[in-house]
Amino acid sequence: MTAQEYIQSKLDSLDTLTGINKPKSESELVDFIYSKVTSKKFRKYSLSPEASDHIKSSITKNVQAGDPIKATLVFGGYKIWRFEESPEVDWAELFSFMYYTNWMKPICEVYKPGVWYDFYSDDVIVPVINNVSPEDTKSYRQSFEQLLKFIKPYQPNNLDMTYNRVGDQYESFQKFQKDLDEQMKDLSDSLEGGYPDIDELSRSIVELNVKLTPEQETDPLWREKVQLTHDAYMKVSGRRPYYRTPDKFNIMTTPFNGMLSVGTTKDSIMKFWIGTGALKPKDDSFRQIILSPNQLQNANFTWQDIDIGKLKGKNFKRIRVLS
Repeated sequence: MTAQEYIQSKLDSLDTLTGINKPKSESELVDFIYSKVTSKKFRKYSLSPEASDHIKSSITKNVQAGDPIKATLVFGGYKIWRFEESPEVDWAELFSFMYYTNWMKPICEVYKPGVWYDFYSDDVIVPVINNVSPEDTKSYRQSFEQLLKFIKPYQPNNLDMTYNRVGDQYESFQKFQKDLDEQMKDLSDSLEGGYPDIDELSRSIVELNVKLTPEQETDPLWREKVQLTHDAYMKVSGRRPYYRTPDKFNIMTTPFNGMLSVGTTKDSIMKFWIGTGALKPKDDSFRQIILSPNQLQNANFTWQDIDIGKLKGKNFKRIRVLS
């Protein structure tokens, strides 16, 4: 089986019915949906009682109202600049879309209103803290939306994947910037020395994502300043009210208290926006893998050419196949 044959077969199977018997009562339906949402097949980390209760409650509210089940995945909204694939989406995003489709498919099969699976983008802050240009985040957004359009015909009809932005919760970027500046001042005033202490994990994340400017290279506090901006951004008024609502459950790709933490493929937990997709041979087939910049640097692979119909974009003409 070639890489192209494998990916096409996985796309073609996305809307295949699983033959599940529909629950007979509302309470059975809620329990069934909850079991699929929290399935360990997709969930990579433990679920806190707080998150469990909220998920169950949000499902109940939507079922009682006859509304789609509402899930929101908060993500970076950019392709990390360290990859040649940047600034557009690549196989990592497609593999994750396929993974999340398979996750939600049983729910769509038994629940007619289906699922609203919303990707909520933090791209408004990316040029500020990562020094990635607004033009690059715009290119990512456009390619992300094009990829959602590509995969839509392969998905169950009642699964709606969408892209929304924190920046769109403000009337203008200037109002967002004013909110951010106020949060930064309040946070800085509350910290001894004006900046947060950062641990090794936070330091490594900052160093991975930030495209250093000449000014930062000579500033010993550049990491703390980036972390301060990041932490202040978490508090802006236009961010959390969008997705922290009683009728939505929230998804993260890393452990986070009160959230549902899932992988990005069956074999990967690497975030799709700071990873790149590849295939790993297994018997006469493949496994879908998302590699970090460091993993890619140490990987042995060959390229295979691919042409999948309407799948366009500079990163979908070939794919890495690991040795």
